Amino acid sequence: MTLPHTPGPIGVFDSGYGGLTILHAIRQLLPQYDYIYLGDNARAPYGSRSFEVVYQFTRQAVVKLFEMGCHLVILGCNTASAKALRTIQQSDLPLLDPTRRVLGVIRPTVEVVGTLTKTRHIGILATEGTIRSHSYALEIKKLSPDITVTGVACPLWVPIIENNEAETPGADYFVKKRIDHILQTDPAIDTLILGCTHYPILMPTIKKYTPNNVNVMAQGDYVARSLHDYLHRHPEMNARCTLHGTVRYFTTERADKFDDHASIFLDDKVKAEHISLE
Repeated sequence: MTLPHTPGPIGVFDSGYGGLTILHAIRQLLPQYDYIYLGDNARAPYGSRSFEVVYQFTRQAVVKLFEMGCHLVILGCNTASAKALRTIQQSDLPLLDPTRRVLGVIRPTVEVVGTLTKTRHIGILATEGTIRSHSYALEIKKLSPDITVTGVACPLWVPIIENNEAETPGADYFVKKRIDHILQTDPAIDTLILGCTHYPILMPTIKKYTPNNVNVMAQGDYVARSLHDYLHRHPEMNARCTLHGTVRYFTTERADKFDDHASIFLDDKVKAEHISLE
């Protein structure tokens, strides 16, 4: 496989729409770069899929973004970061192109959590796949072994958001139920990580049912700052990223459906293009 070597956009991948919250935060901080967003919406959600399937799907998307000229790809998806990132970094990149890079969203989140918790007890609210992978607990243990981690899966939160039900009584019910559950499981928790890139859409509801002494962490700003630092530390990669301030959106679903759903996550009007990964 011959990949383009001229500078290109930064790729952002997600199984669905949640990665748009990551892209939005990155563009707020780094508006000068070009971006390609790729959503594998036709095969979403990834949350309950096996490690092998998530890896295969994510690898297809990363290769596609490389073929489209990206040298740097951000997995704006916790499930893909949990189940596929390490294998792609260790097994695929050396064969595809050792100079290209794929980064996830879990590590940048974990790097700051130690500075936010005073009780050293944190909670993770995420998809079933991310919770089952124990990725957050493992990464936190490496950096802050004294922190106790409690994870709770919130399987209904993504469908609530994608069906534009985030501001309904139904959303209130399911958000309160999960927050009550995690805080009853460990009452010492003082920091909650929203370990799914969809969840910031529910932030007003989450804050409503979370005590004032508990921090709620959305990932976008931390991932954006981490990317900013990465490009500063790696001028050779920075030189491979083009700077025209553009963004293009691609989806494996119908483009008009993507445009419609994207309006839940972004203030801008989106005009997506259809793409196939298989």
